Amino acid sequence: MASEQTARRRRYSQEMKAQVVAECGAPGASVAKVAMSHGINANVVHGWRRLARGASEVAVAHPREFVPVTLEQTGASCAGGRGIEVELRRGAVTMKLTWPLSAAADFAVWTRELLR
Repeated sequence: MASEQTARRRRYSQEMKAQVVAECGAPGASVAKVAMSHGINANVVHGWRRLARGASEVAVAHPREFVPVTLEQTGASCAGGRGIEVELRRGAVTMKLTWPLSAAADFAVWTRELLR
């Protein structure tokens, strides 16, 4: 009798899945190319993306890149009355935003949508 080799299912960490899913979300990224670069079948990556969209347990965003900010509810304005200043970088592109302190709640909503 010839010995049969049993196929073993590969297992990936949640961090690896999140990294691959995040790479697929980059502008101009191809799921097939990202999957191939990691030696993973594209159908597996499509499944991870589906899970990431539907389940809150799968981390899609890079948790190390987001820093939560606590805003105090005071009547005082910030130094110079400039408001909330944010600098976003992606590759060679840098975007600087100034948001009025009086609209801090709107800024929080915008930030959540941006990170989705």
